[in-house]
Amino acid sequence: METVSEYFGSLVFDDRVMKASLPAKVYQSLRKTIDEGAQLDISVSNAVATAMKDWAVAHGATHYTHWFQPLTGITAEKHDSFISPSPDGGVIMEFSGKELLQGEPDASSFPSGGLRATFEARGYTAWDPNSYAFIKGKTLCIPTAFCSYGGEALDKKTPLLRSMEALNKQALRILHLFGNDTVKCVRTSVGPEQEYFLVDKTMAEKRRDLHFTGRTLFGAKPPKGQEMDDHYFGVIKPRVAAYMEDLNNELWKLGILAKTEHNEVAPSQHELAPIYTTTNIATDHNQLTMEIMQKVAARHNLVCLLHEKPFAGVNGSGKHNNWSISTDAGVNLLSPGETPYENAQFLLFLCAVIKAVDDYQDLLRISVANAGNDHRLGANEAPPAVVSMFLGDELNGVLEAIETDTPYSGTEKMQMKLGVDTLPKFNRDTTDRNRTSPFAFTGNKFEFRMLGSSDSIACANIMLNSAVAESLKIYADRLEKAEDFETTLHEMIRKTIKDHKNIIFNGNGYDDTWIKEATEKRGLLNYRTTPDCVPHILDPKNVKMLTSHKVFSEAEIRSRYEITLDNYCKTIIIEANTMVDMARTEIAPAVEAYALSLARTAAAKKALDKDILCGYESRLVKKLSALTDRISVKTDELEQALIDLKGIEDIGEQANAIRDTVLIKMNELRLACDEAEVITAKKYWPFPTYGDLLFGVK
Repeated sequence: METVSEYFGSLVFDDRVMKASLPAKVYQSLRKTIDEGAQLDISVSNAVATAMKDWAVAHGATHYTHWFQPLTGITAEKHDSFISPSPDGGVIMEFSGKELLQGEPDASSFPSGGLRATFEARGYTAWDPNSYAFIKGKTLCIPTAFCSYGGEALDKKTPLLRSMEALNKQALRILHLFGNDTVKCVRTSVGPEQEYFLVDKTMAEKRRDLHFTGRTLFGAKPPKGQEMDDHYFGVIKPRVAAYMEDLNNELWKLGILAKTEHNEVAPSQHELAPIYTTTNIATDHNQLTMEIMQKVAARHNLVCLLHEKPFAGVNGSGKHNNWSISTDAGVNLLSPGETPYENAQFLLFLCAVIKAVDDYQDLLRISVANAGNDHRLGANEAPPAVVSMFLGDELNGVLEAIETDTPYSGTEKMQMKLGVDTLPKFNRDTTDRNRTSPFAFTGNKFEFRMLGSSDSIACANIMLNSAVAESLKIYADRLEKAEDFETTLHEMIRKTIKDHKNIIFNGNGYDDTWIKEATEKRGLLNYRTTPDCVPHILDPKNVKMLTSHKVFSEAEIRSRYEITLDNYCKTIIIEANTMVDMARTEIAPAVEAYALSLARTAAAKKALDKDILCGYESRLVKKLSALTDRISVKTDELEQALIDLKGIEDIGEQANAIRDTVLIKMNELRLACDEAEVITAKKYWPFPTYGDLLFGVK
């Protein structure tokens, strides 16, 4: 039996394989492209393509695909076989450098937000050599970027790579000012923790809401939920353990660093966390992880739910984005150093992040906006919709000392004159964790906790990288012109702390008084829903920043506005139509059938003896009949609200109408149906209940 170390990455054309299968000069040229962004010669591409094809064929692959991440939020692939005809009537297996570098999928049917007309079909995929190719089934998957015929980004990877380059460029300027001339590049790294639910497949298939929307649109609270706190970190059930073992094996073969697994807070909820890796690779890996989670679940007669709020009344699922910045030499720029200059450098990068989060809190909120996450943010399970930062008492004390030019009274007193004195020694865990903070410093990284479980992590990291790049640019512009570097640096850090300390909050983010303080006293933004926040991506300051770093063009920003709101509208319209269908064809008939059964029982009793009271049946029939009427009325009202939407052409107005009317009608219908569920005999209820689903996996 193979050990994990023997089969880990066995389906990945990684550095080990490239080094072994490529001529030395080709390998060195490819490494230069990967490490420094050097142009790739066609002869090198041909050699890499041949080696990649030979390796893939040896592992049973018959096809290749340019694997990309369009603006649907999931991945896409078009498979081509390696075969080419030979003169003798047979076939040969071929794959050229040109085919490796560029593909041409149809771009007309992917979301473009107005960047492309439907008849303008041409699009291109371009190989991302920074992310290793891998085998899935019998197909060689080549990670690529995706753009239109005119060069506009039609995917999530292209802007992500641009944002990484923007941060790299500005960070290098800062490091050079500190005398770090040997650093060749600065990369961000991410470790996304993935939460999910597992439910029995046989039960899930009986619910149309799970089938069409990925979440339950109806469901009364079961007698037991998560009140006992007995599921979190509890013993993993045998069926779930078998799933996790199978999942790990699949992920490890693909070189995905699956590390931690445990039960989460809600019944049937779990979490998988990987080890950190470079942001674009982490993004690819997380997309693969979500796909494989669902495939492996099917093998175990389970369904993996990645919706942010699949069940009302219990915790939803998020995806914690652990983000850090490091040099190519492995130096973490969010870790204090041993010398005054290293600590000054750490504080400058820390302040760059603080400034970025405060200046672009709207973009960070936009980056996690979708219909599912609107149900989750602000509940007692996830950060509020207000963006704030947690630094912990010790680091907060250091910043206060710098701001006021007073001695830091921590482990030892010292004057915080930058470039002269040193910071106290920070260990990895200097403070308690704050689970309620949207953006928490956790030692040498930041944990951005607002992402929803179904999201691509690309969106959040695009905005985070870009905002930090802007802070660093402002700092570099000033420091490069400074006559006295140390004095300018000191004053700049002091000013950042003073100007942006309102974004720092170390308390309980769930407390209602915090939301009031945040918005009324500190002036922080509180965009509770997707329609509230998304229009602000078009604010001049955001357009200026994103275009100046060449992360997006103005047209690409406008397209993201259109696509995000269009996705929001379509998601809720599908949910509302599913509710209408289920209420009319399943729930109302079930309630009516039970009421009829009770009425017949009462009539039979009366026929036997007219003095039998039949009070139970009579009261229940009246209540059920009233609920049936209410369900009918609320179903009609929801359907009319959907009809009214068709007359609204502007996507922003349609999203607002959904937020202000459709969601309210959906909730009213749900309340009536859930009330009927708790008094309808179980044998009449048309689909599995919350109790069945949440506790059905043994």
